[in-house]
Amino acid sequence: MPASGSSSVQAALRVLADRLREICKDSGLDGKGLATACGWHPSKVSRISTAKTQPSADDIRAWCRACGVEEQTDDLIASLRAVEGMFVEWRRMERAGLRQAQEARLPLYERTRWFRSYSPGLVPGLIQTSSYTEDVLRAVQRRRVEVDDVADAVAARMERQHVLYEGHRRFAFLIEESVLRNALGEADTQLDQLDHLLRVGSLPNVSLGVVPVRLGRPRMPVEGFWIFDKAQVNVELVSGYLTLTQPSEVGTYAETFAMLAEAAVYGSKARALITAAMDSLG
Repeated sequence: MPASGSSSVQAALRVLADRLREICKDSGLDGKGLATACGWHPSKVSRISTAKTQPSADDIRAWCRACGVEEQTDDLIASLRAVEGMFVEWRRMERAGLRQAQEARLPLYERTRWFRSYSPGLVPGLIQTSSYTEDVLRAVQRRRVEVDDVADAVAARMERQHVLYEGHRRFAFLIEESVLRNALGEADTQLDQLDHLLRVGSLPNVSLGVVPVRLGRPRMPVEGFWIFDKAQVNVELVSGYLTLTQPSEVGTYAETFAMLAEAAVYGSKARALITAAMDSLG
């Protein structure tokens, strides 16, 4: 299985590869001897031990058996599962439909106390209306999901929004100004969504910033992402869903969020941009 290009995923894969290489060395085997014992071509041992190829669970079992350390198998497979969990392809996440993918995120949202979200293309899911969510998820379903459970997925996302109003949580949302004039559906849906932004932005625990369209902006748009407390970042890519927990990478996204936040407008200036977008829709 190829690994994601994320430096966090690659770093974890290198750690696993280093452990496997050390086990081989400690057993007294070289690459050729290990390959022979496992019934592999020597190049496979080289690719795994240099983190160019991600091993399977069966590969790890064979490696440990050949090196006489079968007691380490479960621990190494657990490390492999952690690597696999960092990057999940959409087809795997949404195999059973969209509702399950929405519900799977609820525990993370419920344990988080500080949310930071940056979105360059759409209104963040936590502050979407049900009609807007239906347009978004319907487009996703048509593009890549065979199961049509959009109605249930919309309900699951709406249910998740209770975190906005319960507990002592803080939310900082940043959206590009283009989001105010970008929509997948009809004008009425977008008008309702923009009106909802005005209401959500007035909540005492919510900061809503809009990054204006202008020349000479200090920071260009990047991929959309969420930061959960200081522990985790999730990034929605074209190919899949990336989870980052390495402190250095979480810190990089936090710094990026801070720079984008400096370029945003808030309060009356943000409301003016939203109402201007509403006026343009008639």
